[in-house]
Amino acid sequence: QVQLMESGGGSVQAGGSLRLSCVDSGYTDSINCMGWFRQAPGKEREGVAAIHPSSGRTYYADSVKGRFTISQDNAKNTVYLQMNSLKSEDTAMYYCAADSGYCYAWSTRLLSGYWGQGTQVTVSS
Repeated sequence: QVQLMESGGGSVQAGGSLRLSCVDSGYTDSINCMGWFRQAPGKEREGVAAIHPSSGRTYYADSVKGRFTISQDNAKNTVYLQMNSLKSEDTAMYYCAADSGYCYAWSTRLLSGYWGQGTQVTVSS
């Protein structure tokens, strides 16, 4: 079974950086897409970025392109989200997700996959 746990959230001022981590402590061989989502109060859950573990191919939402970077350390079964130039609108709970399907249409596909409990990111202006 896939078990995801996020860490690295916190409070930061606008323009600052944070790095989120997601560890998969369960069965990883079946996973073909991992990603990050976020949800702010009163808003829908939004796909932020995704990565295909085997190829390393990455995908990003337009709102974070050029500021966020998703990466992985396969030896540690860990996916990272490096967030730079943070804005107040990046404030949200951030979730890690994984699915056995490939990353095609990742922002929809991952919604039905495995999820972590989330880590809060707060950006103050």
